[in-house]
Amino acid sequence: MVTKSLNASGLTLLKVEKQPGAPAEATVFATEKGIEKLRKKIEDFGGDLPVNQDGSFKPPKNADLVQSISAISEAGLRALWRSPGGRFPTPPGKQAWEVWLGRSDAPGFLASAADYGVAVGTDRLEFPEDVVVIAVATAVELAAAVRNLGGVRALATPTRTADDFDAMPIEEQHEWVGDLVGRTTFSVDADPNYITLLDRGVTRAHPLIQPALAAADRHAAEAAWDVNDFVGHGTQLAGLALFGDLSTALQTTFPITIGHRLESAKIMPDAGHNPHHLLGTVTRKGINAAEAAAVRRRTFCLASTTEDDTPHDGAPTSWSSEIDQLASGASGLQRRQRLILVSAGNSDQNAFTGGNYLAVSDHPDNELESPAQAWNAISVGAYTQKVTLPPGEPGVCVAPLGDLAPSSRTASWQSYWPIKPDVVYEGGNWFLHGAPPPMKHPALAPLTTDHQYPQRAFTTCGETSAATALASRDITALWSDYPSLWPETVRAIFVSSARWTSQMLSHVPAQPSKTDLGILFRRYGYGVPDMERARRSASNALTLIVEDTIQPYKKSATKNAEHIHNELKLFELPWPVQELRRLGAAEVKLRVSLSTFMLPNPSEPSRGNKYRYASHNLRFKLNRANERAGAFINRISKIAEQTDEGAIEEPDGWMYGPNRRDVGSLQIDQLTCAASDLARRNLIAIHPVAGWWKAKNIPDPHNMNARFALVVEIDAGMVQAELYAEVQAAIDNMVAAVVAV
Repeated sequence: MVTKSLNASGLTLLKVEKQPGAPAEATVFATEKGIEKLRKKIEDFGGDLPVNQDGSFKPPKNADLVQSISAISEAGLRALWRSPGGRFPTPPGKQAWEVWLGRSDAPGFLASAADYGVAVGTDRLEFPEDVVVIAVATAVELAAAVRNLGGVRALATPTRTADDFDAMPIEEQHEWVGDLVGRTTFSVDADPNYITLLDRGVTRAHPLIQPALAAADRHAAEAAWDVNDFVGHGTQLAGLALFGDLSTALQTTFPITIGHRLESAKIMPDAGHNPHHLLGTVTRKGINAAEAAAVRRRTFCLASTTEDDTPHDGAPTSWSSEIDQLASGASGLQRRQRLILVSAGNSDQNAFTGGNYLAVSDHPDNELESPAQAWNAISVGAYTQKVTLPPGEPGVCVAPLGDLAPSSRTASWQSYWPIKPDVVYEGGNWFLHGAPPPMKHPALAPLTTDHQYPQRAFTTCGETSAATALASRDITALWSDYPSLWPETVRAIFVSSARWTSQMLSHVPAQPSKTDLGILFRRYGYGVPDMERARRSASNALTLIVEDTIQPYKKSATKNAEHIHNELKLFELPWPVQELRRLGAAEVKLRVSLSTFMLPNPSEPSRGNKYRYASHNLRFKLNRANERAGAFINRISKIAEQTDEGAIEEPDGWMYGPNRRDVGSLQIDQLTCAASDLARRNLIAIHPVAGWWKAKNIPDPHNMNARFALVVEIDAGMVQAELYAEVQAAIDNMVAAVVAV
C-alpha cells in the first residue's frame, strides 16, 4: 500500500496494519476537506489517460495510490485499537479507555468530550507528538466523540485496575514498583516547589517516595513525636501527591518526570487525638516546624477536619480562622502568604439508607467540616469517575459518572459566606450489593503507596483526603510552571479553570437561572479544574494577569467618624479590539477572578458579619459598552457603600451575579456577550467595600495595604480568532515604550 498521499492536508494517517497473507489496512482521519481531496484523486485516476508527445499513454493520475486501495470504509473504534484484539471492551456500559491524542488536537477533544458522555481523567502523559489520557465512556459515546471531534490517534485498554494491584502478591508488587522507579526522574531543580503534608507523618522507606522526600524534610508539631507514619494516611497522600492515581502511572511504558518534592509536618499524634481547642495551634506548629528548616515555595495539604464544630453554617471557627491567618501571613513563624488546601470532610456511609444519595449529601447534617470554610484556603471536595466494578462482581455504584462522590460533604449555606468547596477532585465511589449501607471497593478508589513497605507496596485511598492530595499535586505543578506568581494568583488561576461536568449540569435546567446554580455551588464549588486551561492561552483564548496592591481605607475628615474608602484601581486592559470587532455578533466569554488574602477577626460580634470578619473586602466591576471612565467611576462610588441587604442586581449579563460572586476572598464570575460589545468594555475597576480595617477604632487605616490578583480570561470558543496575537503585540509595544522612556 502506498501511504504517502494518505498523510496530506485534511488527511492524517493514524495506523497501518500488515498481516501475513492479508491486505494491509490503513486507518486515516479525514476532515471534510480531506474526504473531498481523496474523492478527487480517485476521480482523476478514472478520467482520460494523459498522452505523451509520441502518442503513448502516461500512467493514470494517482495510480500508485488508487491501485493499492481495494476498499474504503468508515473506521470503527477497533481500527484505532493498539492493544491485543482480545482485550477490546465488549460488555455494554461504561468502560475505561486509554486515549492517545495528537498534541495540537488534544485541547479541542478534552474541552468537548464531556458533551458526548466521555469523562476524561485529570492525569495526562505528554510526549513529543501525543497526549495520553484515561477516559470512561461506552463504546457508542466514545465513537461519537472520535467522529465529531477528531484528534484521536489510537485507543488502548488500561490492562490493570486499582484492585488488581491492591490484590497482587508482594513479589509482583515489587516488580511493578521497580519498573516505575526506573522510568521516573525526580526533580533536580535547584529551587523546586514543595508539597507539605500536614498529616500523620510519612514513611520514607517506599522507593516511590524516598527520592522526593529527604530525611531532613520530615517534621512534627511536637518535638517528642516520631516523624514516621504508623497509621498509613500520610503515606497514602504522599503517593497521590507525587504520582496521582498510581494505576495510571504504573501501566505506561514511558518516562515520567516528577517536578516537585515533598515535605511532611506531622500534626496528629499516633495515639489519641488533638484537643479541639488546640487544632489551630498544632496546625501552626506543624507549619512553623517545616518553615524553620528552609524558605521554600510550599503548597500546604491539610486532609484533616473536625466534626466538633458542626453545625457552623459557614461561619468562622477557631480552626478556620487560624487557617485564614496562616494563609494571609498574619500568623506563623514566617510572615508570608501561604497556599493552603483543605479537605471538605467525609460523610458517614451508614447515613445512606437507599434512594437518591444526593439527598443525604445535601442535608445540613452533611455540612462541610471545619476548617474547610476558611476564606483564604482552597477547599477541596470530591467527585468521581470510578463507576466500573470488576467483571463478575455483583453490585451497583452509588454515584454516576462525573457526579459528587458519595463521601463528599457539601455547603449547607445558601449565600453570604464563601462558596465552598472551591473545587472537586477524584474521591472514589461506593457500591451497593443488597441492602444499605453501601460498601467500598478497591476498584472504586485511586491507587497509592502503602506505609507498610516492603510488606505491601500498594493500597487505595479515597474520599476528600485523596481529592485534596490530587489537587495539591496539580496546583503545585501549575505553580512550578510559573514560580514567580503569588499564592493569591495561583489560587485564582487554578480555581477559575474549573468547570462543572455534564452530569453535574444535568441537575439544573438547560438555561439555568442564578438561583438554579445554587445547588451546583454548594455541591461542587466551581467544578473540576482543567490544567490545560489553567496553563495556556490558545490563539482563540487568552488570560491577562494583574498583581497589585491597594490601600482600601483612610481616615475620615469628620472627627470620630468611621473611616472612608480611599483607593480604587482602574485598569485599561490591552483588549484585542480589532479582532473582537472583526468577530462582530459572534459570542465570546469573559471570565474574571479576583483573589486576595484577608486578615480575619473572629470575635463573636464579627462571626456573623462578613464585613466585620474580613480586614478588607474587594470587588471588581466592568464598564458597560460605551461607558467612559468618569461615568464608570461615578457608578462604582454609588454602589461601594451597599451592604448585602441593600445590594442592587445590575443587569450587566453576569452569569453568577453578586449573591454568588461577592462572597469570601475569591470572587469569580463570567458573562457571554457579542464580541463587538466586549471590544468596548475594556475597563476593570478594583474597589473596596467595608471591612474591619474601616472601623473607627483602627488608628492608621492609610497604612493598611492589601495585595490582590486579577485574572481576566477571554474565550472565543470554537470561533476562529487571533485574540492572543493582538494582545501580545499591544503588550510588546507598551514594554518598548516604557524602555524608550
